Amino acid sequence: MASDEQLRSEIAQLGRTFGEVIREFDGEESYELVEQVRREARALQDDTTGEHRDLDSLLASLGAEQLQVVIRAFSTFLELANLAEDRQRLRALRDWERQSHPAPRKESIRAAIKQLAASGMSSQQVAEVLGRIHVELVFTAHPTEAKRKSLRSRLRQIRGLMSRLDSTRILPREQEELETTIRREIVKLWQTDSVRSMRPTVLQEVQRGLSFQPVLWETVPKIFADLREALAECYPGEPITIPKVIQFGSWMGGDRDGHPYVTPHITNQTCLWLRHAALKAHHDCSFALGESLSIADHDEPGAECLRSAIDAALAKWPALEEVLETIAPSESYRRWLAVMRWRIERTIEDDTTSEYASPRQLAADVELLRAALVATQNDSIANSEVQQWLDQIEVFGFNTARLDIRQHSEVYSQVIDEIWQAARVVGTAGEIGEIGEARRMELLCETMPYAANLDPVQISADARKTLDLFVVLRRIARRYGMATLGGHVVSMTRSASDLMNVLWLWKWSERVDGGAEQDAQLLLPVIPLFETIDDLENAPAILKAALATPLYREHVAALGDKQIAMLGYSDSTKDGGYLAAGWSLQRSQIELFRLAKECGVALTFFHGRGGSLGRGGGPAARAILSLPRETFHGSLRLTEQGEVLAERYDDPAIAHRHLEQVLWSIVMATTQPPDPLPAEWLATMDAMSAASLDAYRDLVEHPSFVDFFRQATPIGEIEQLPIGSRPAKRKGGNRIQDLRAIPWVFSWTQARCLLPAWYGLATSLQQLLDSKGGDAKLREMYQQWPFFRAMIDNSVLAVAKSNMPVFRRYVALADKSEGLKAVADKLFAEFDLANKNLAIATGTNELLDNVEWLKSSIKVRNRYVDPLNMIQVELLRREKSSSGDDEGRRRLAQLAIKGIAAGMRTTG
Repeated sequence: MASDEQLRSEIAQLGRTFGEVIREFDGEESYELVEQVRREARALQDDTTGEHRDLDSLLASLGAEQLQVVIRAFSTFLELANLAEDRQRLRALRDWERQSHPAPRKESIRAAIKQLAASGMSSQQVAEVLGRIHVELVFTAHPTEAKRKSLRSRLRQIRGLMSRLDSTRILPREQEELETTIRREIVKLWQTDSVRSMRPTVLQEVQRGLSFQPVLWETVPKIFADLREALAECYPGEPITIPKVIQFGSWMGGDRDGHPYVTPHITNQTCLWLRHAALKAHHDCSFALGESLSIADHDEPGAECLRSAIDAALAKWPALEEVLETIAPSESYRRWLAVMRWRIERTIEDDTTSEYASPRQLAADVELLRAALVATQNDSIANSEVQQWLDQIEVFGFNTARLDIRQHSEVYSQVIDEIWQAARVVGTAGEIGEIGEARRMELLCETMPYAANLDPVQISADARKTLDLFVVLRRIARRYGMATLGGHVVSMTRSASDLMNVLWLWKWSERVDGGAEQDAQLLLPVIPLFETIDDLENAPAILKAALATPLYREHVAALGDKQIAMLGYSDSTKDGGYLAAGWSLQRSQIELFRLAKECGVALTFFHGRGGSLGRGGGPAARAILSLPRETFHGSLRLTEQGEVLAERYDDPAIAHRHLEQVLWSIVMATTQPPDPLPAEWLATMDAMSAASLDAYRDLVEHPSFVDFFRQATPIGEIEQLPIGSRPAKRKGGNRIQDLRAIPWVFSWTQARCLLPAWYGLATSLQQLLDSKGGDAKLREMYQQWPFFRAMIDNSVLAVAKSNMPVFRRYVALADKSEGLKAVADKLFAEFDLANKNLAIATGTNELLDNVEWLKSSIKVRNRYVDPLNMIQVELLRREKSSSGDDEGRRRLAQLAIKGIAAGMRTTG
């Protein structure tokens, strides 16, 4: 079994090599300074009195160059430690699988199918379950990946080299060569600038998203192979069709909410890039298979279908004569693949006379290849190499990922208002402002049939950009089909008219290029996004009003009576605190699902989860299993945001584990019967949610809270950090409401407080504990209710990763006013209560006593993160006392942010 000693040994070896690199490139004095800081950090952690101040004094005495060496050293070491921990995780997985053989490893696809078979499910029932399962993982460009692509590239290289060291047959000479190469990569890592000099552009973010395509391309067929093998094992001889259980989407290049740089041109370019990436990958597949299938058929009857297809292609496209003349006539497989490759090339070049019009056409040609192999007793080749390509065609199509569009609801309302004014549908702007929701819905329905005839001339530049977007979307849909586009997400959906606005603008776009015959079949899914506590509460009424509108209901019917509703975890938590948001999300799902079912509509939830605990993060499988069972039928969408992308998709083995756990949890959640919750639990949660909301709002609405947040966290530095193309605020203003959820959570994480994932929960738990039988009820709910357990466990982790002694140093930066002191007192009191009450809930003496390895890992990691926090505090103190803008200090602050993010393994 992979041991902790193995991990410690690997980290120690990396540390020694890294120390040698620091000595070589920065000198003995720098190395000794780093070691001194490390010793003082350990002494600080071992001091239970909180009086040890030697590290504070040492850091305060250092100049900018010395601080830079220390920050870079601790940050780089943490990156190497993260790499070693990831390797340990994979070793543990392999060891568990080895020990459990022939039984499946936990939370795997094979484990899921075996469990269904053991429960007595027939093959027909399993096929029905699989037919309902569909997960779409949507990559977003939310700026929480603090690590540069160059840095990730170096770490990937080191990880690959270290994997080669694991071979038991490695020669001493080869080991020495690998260790030398690893040292050389660490040298590069040490000299790689970890801070971007400028913000990435939107298209650079799109490129970053596409950088994960090779891993996905390699991993997805393995997931399908796992599923086929499990079904063959549990249901031998019973053919079960494997549907497209997984798909990918993207917001990169399509998320316009508060992002002025996502232009219609950018969206169009993104779609073209996604398409080109998929076609290029298919081209590579055809080439690789051509290299592999050197089989000569020599007029075998089984390959006759290929020879006929090749003859037909030559007759249709004479240019193929030259392509095939160098391939032997007996090598029909290679010749057919050459035909396909030539057609893919034409498709890339957009030659409409010979291109593949759809992925279905390409798949049909690959199926022909597969059929010939099966007919010639080459089943194993057909079921592996060729089937892999068919799976890739099914999942990625010609667009890699479906591009969602997102925009704030107010933007579309204002655009339509301008069009109506210009077309004299309504009078002045003042009159439009007086139109209520009911009248607005009437106007939308009345004007939609002739929306395409309205061509406003005098409208604002912003409105014109929106219309230009719909022009681009209409052209993309006509040219490449709706499979290129995902859903149209409406941020801050507050009314049914917000959804109708999108349909109206989509109808308006039919006027583009004089219209087209297929326009009526081009249906744009509209996705409401409910983001605040009030919006979640009003969501069922909003959806009901939309579905009661004939035009909208007809639209949903044309989509197969399917509707998607997105739930915002980030903004709801920022709005109401962790517990109140979590319960509002659960309640909203139950009510929305019930309403949709009454209307004859299948509702799929789109969970807008972030990477951090304060934004709905945590293990994906745990989150899926905690969904209300009565609302889950197997279909869902999930966002994959920020640093989560690199954490989950940089390494094929980790990507495979993540995807199989997601599918395992979906199979389990789909097949578990609804389990009605006791009315007492529901009432208890309602009361706890209200208490938590009151406590949270009492804090964030305190007159001095904004000043406290600005002075006691590094929010100012984070807002300037060039890690994303999007502004930190949706609009101007210094209110918490104006701040995006990411910098909000990012700031508390950096300051080691992690407030968004626990504040208010402790007060609500205390209310329960103070009630009669509260202790027993708390333990019962924790042990028997997956949703409640997940919330508690996530908060436990957030509190355990918080570090109040370090946070107090940030608080010391704030003014000593009574108002700020009152805010600090509230915060510390709630934290102490959280420590106590969460331990009661989990039945432990101290938090994480039941997960000893994690508790130990956090303690060891703190020795390297704490100094970075204290440097950050020192830099903030110097900024406060300085009289002007200091570019050098700002750069050091950015370096510290990156280091702390690496140490916490999360940002926002």
